[in-house]
Amino acid sequence: MITTAPAEFRAALPDGGRLMGLDVGTKTIGTALCDAGWSFASPALLVRRTKFSKDKAALAALAEQQQVVGLVIGLPLNLDGSDSPRTQSTRAFARNMEDMGLPILLWDERWSTAAVERTLIEQDASRARRAELIDKMAAAYILQGAIDGLVAAG
Repeated sequence: MITTAPAEFRAALPDGGRLMGLDVGTKTIGTALCDAGWSFASPALLVRRTKFSKDKAALAALAEQQQVVGLVIGLPLNLDGSDSPRTQSTRAFARNMEDMGLPILLWDERWSTAAVERTLIEQDASRARRAELIDKMAAAYILQGAIDGLVAAG
């Protein structure tokens, strides 16, 4: 099941359980995990993209190891809310992940990278350090927004 509706996603989940957030880029996939009570999201692994089958295997292994019950994938909409080529690519990525058997929530990520970049600049992180951290921190930002929304709706 793939949805953009938090209530539908929540209904497909058991009460609680870890969620995994994904920031899907062309070169990397940032990952984040939240606690089983949906209180806070933390950056996890950075998966360097190769072949989709290898990327999916790495994500499936992390999901199994961490007992993940659902995926939250950042959806890169245009500023006006319309789809872009990257949005279509992310939707295709989600469809290809669907056979993992986990419910998938597509979450608006329009401001995630900019917000994380601002935070890293404020912390005086070097360009190299920002490049190393930004995707998995963006995944945590996306996941935190989703779990805040799920808790508020629940």
